Amino acid sequence: MTKTLRNRRLRYSVVMIAVIALVAVFVVRLVDIQVVQADELSQAAESKRSIPVTLYGTRGTIVDRDGTALAESVVRYNITTSPRLVKSFEGKLGGTRVKDVSVDQALSAIAKASGGDVATMQKNIAADPKSDFAYLVKGIDVAHYEAVRALQVPWLYPEQQAARSYPTGAATGNVTGFMGTDGAQAGLELAYQKCLAGTNGSETYERGEDGVQLPGSTVTQKRAKDGGTLVTTIDSDLQYMASQDIADAAQQLKAESATATVVNAKTGEVLAVADYPTVDPNDVDATKDPGAYGSRALTAAYEPGSTIKAAIAAALIDKGLASPTTQAVVPYSRTFPWGGTIHDSELHPTENLTLTGILRDSSNVGITELGSKLTTQQRYDVMREFGLFEPESAIDYPGQPTMNYGASPQWDKQTDINSMFGQGISTTAMQVSSIYQTLANQGVRIPLHMVKGCQTEDGKTIDAPDVQSKRVVSAAAATQTVDMLQSVVTGGTLVGMKPISGYNIAAKTGTAEVADGAKGYGADRIISVAGMAPAEDPQYVVTVTFTKPQTTKWSSGAAPAFRTLMSQVLEKYRVAPSTTQARTYPSTW
Repeated sequence: MTKTLRNRRLRYSVVMIAVIALVAVFVVRLVDIQVVQADELSQAAESKRSIPVTLYGTRGTIVDRDGTALAESVVRYNITTSPRLVKSFEGKLGGTRVKDVSVDQALSAIAKASGGDVATMQKNIAADPKSDFAYLVKGIDVAHYEAVRALQVPWLYPEQQAARSYPTGAATGNVTGFMGTDGAQAGLELAYQKCLAGTNGSETYERGEDGVQLPGSTVTQKRAKDGGTLVTTIDSDLQYMASQDIADAAQQLKAESATATVVNAKTGEVLAVADYPTVDPNDVDATKDPGAYGSRALTAAYEPGSTIKAAIAAALIDKGLASPTTQAVVPYSRTFPWGGTIHDSELHPTENLTLTGILRDSSNVGITELGSKLTTQQRYDVMREFGLFEPESAIDYPGQPTMNYGASPQWDKQTDINSMFGQGISTTAMQVSSIYQTLANQGVRIPLHMVKGCQTEDGKTIDAPDVQSKRVVSAAAATQTVDMLQSVVTGGTLVGMKPISGYNIAAKTGTAEVADGAKGYGADRIISVAGMAPAEDPQYVVTVTFTKPQTTKWSSGAAPAFRTLMSQVLEKYRVAPSTTQARTYPSTW
């Protein structure tokens, strides 16, 4: 009996020890889980159910002067999944009850609805079957997204993002530039990246084991901020007209490239800047010429030719060294002591021309005879004040030539002479526009600009250009020069251009030789016309330029495009017709 009792107590003791040991194990494990590994396990659990989502800040819109979108962001969707949750399911596939929808059936339906590729989806899922994230298809539009959503596949998770669209296409592609996989690539998109770029935010939501988002579980960590609206001075309707005009003319002339600009003479606003060829930002890959990615009117430096003569004439009058009737004896050619020779474009006997006649006939010899009354420094300074030799100060646009000229010209004797008729110096088409805006505005230069400013999300306006005006020549000098330029249209190098009924036009032609590397100048030419209307009170300045035309190499070949575009400008803005006769001066003596 005693022995039995003793054995019973022993068994009891063993059981108790075992129970205590087991409880101790559970307690230790519980402490380990709830205390020692609590943070680690909590984070692991959170990572399994808490899904991070990027909130995309929408890139800002680029608009024309009237608010018409030139570049805007549109909604696109990425369709993602959690590979570990991809499996067959029961439900409806596109509205049709299917008892057991296989993964292959689901992927085929997704591909059909989205335009995606089944093989790519399978590859992305198989890359890491235990992961919580994989792309199935990227960048689909709203219609395709709705079609995918209607399939009701439980393991699909849409991800919204913004894509770039250019409603006006190639007509303004040279101005807006475009976006690429690495961000902004050209034009205003690149120049105003800080204004346009949105700031992304983030949020998380929780989902259950079945992959379905838990209602009310979304938490925003950082709010997304949209980019600003870039307001340009461009008139998109006029921009389209200008683009069509020079494209048609360039093709007829078989020109390598062409540009056109339209400027408000009173404000310096660029209303249109067109290029041929140009880029369609909606289909950049279709453009094979990298030179067409931007605007040659702003970035291509060339020797302007005779359009520069108007600036020399205005400077002569401003300094009191000449008047519209100042006389000169003008032979066909002129030879200098150092052996250099210049000549006029057409053979002619020695003529008695006034300064007006020199502009009318575009005489190289004549402009150098009178222009030499100005010192080299004076001519250099006035060209610079007209806007040459430096990038357009109020236009922020990538690729403008640096033109790092010094305070004094570093010209040899021949270049000093040639510069008076636009050879040996570099300009852009926009800089030539600046010369004629200054003359049209009674000698006051307003920096040309094509952006009004950036309107930020909080209502502020930033990036407004500095358009402080500056007098370059006197009002009398500018007015007399404009009057002289009317003779170019009524009896000079533009006499063959059909008049624009009811309007007095002041303009100048340019035919510049194209440098051929170390060989000097070749047979190619750049032809142009720059002018304004109505001449008695100029409102608008138009320029057209054609590079290496083949059907004609005379500046008169650019006249039809100039006339067409100027006519459209005057009609569009309802400019009142001229009420006086064209002001002219004697051309000969």
